[in-house]
Amino acid sequence: QAHFGIEPDLTCLGKIVGGGMPVGAFGGKREIMEQISPLGPVYQAGTLSGNPLAMAAGIALLTKVREPGFHDALAQRVETLCHGLQERADAAGVDMLTQRVGGMFGLFFTGQSRVDNFAQATACDSDAFRRFFTAMLEEGVYLAPSAYEAGFMSSAHTPEDIQLTLDAAEKAFLALRQP
Repeated sequence: QAHFGIEPDLTCLGKIVGGGMPVGAFGGKREIMEQISPLGPVYQAGTLSGNPLAMAAGIALLTKVREPGFHDALAQRVETLCHGLQERADAAGVDMLTQRVGGMFGLFFTGQSRVDNFAQATACDSDAFRRFFTAMLEEGVYLAPSAYEAGFMSSAHTPEDIQLTLDAAEKAFLALRQP
């Protein structure tokens, strides 16, 4: 929200607040949140609400991401990965576009210069993505399995992990050129 300057009425968060554990959270403007019990008529509960393991993992994660330089280092890892993927796609003659923000990235098999909306995304070559995904699996790299899913980098990914991914991608892009 801060990155894009958005001030929403309501924010819903998933696994990030539980360090990857099954948990969710929401928060919003006072007039909305005062509708939640015990102040208001809307009851909210869940099987995993307040799960101690998820809360401890969430606190650890939020402590980590608040460290100075964390987000810049994460964005740099993603930039290194995306730049390397783009170089290898270009060298193999494969129309592919990488886009990224923070720790997220997308791979679009297209000759377009940007993909910013649903129509542009659905115009991309999903069969090329499927073949790339399969070739990457064969090289030991698991990506998000759909052309419409984002990829995520974490602070646990090392330069060696990124290089392994780029080496696999070089082979995968060359395989895409095969009939």
